Amino acid sequence: MKKNMGSTDRIIRFILAAIFVVLYFTNTVTGIWGIVLLVLAGVFILTSFVSFCPLYAPFGISTCPVKSKDA
Repeated sequence: MKKNMGSTDRIIRFILAAIFVVLYFTNTVTGIWGIVLLVLAGVFILTSFVSFCPLYAPFGISTCPVKSKDA
């Protein structure tokens, strides 16, 4: 797995995951939508830790900064 997520993308995903978890545990979002948010939060946390988004791969998307080969 080649990394395809930059640090800004990872931070945004982590913050969104934290918001989703807070919304669920404060009973702001309940029922099936609460479960969906928890699953999405888990996916966001996992992808932010491994720096790889499987949905980016088929489309060739990468938010990693381009590193110069001269350095």
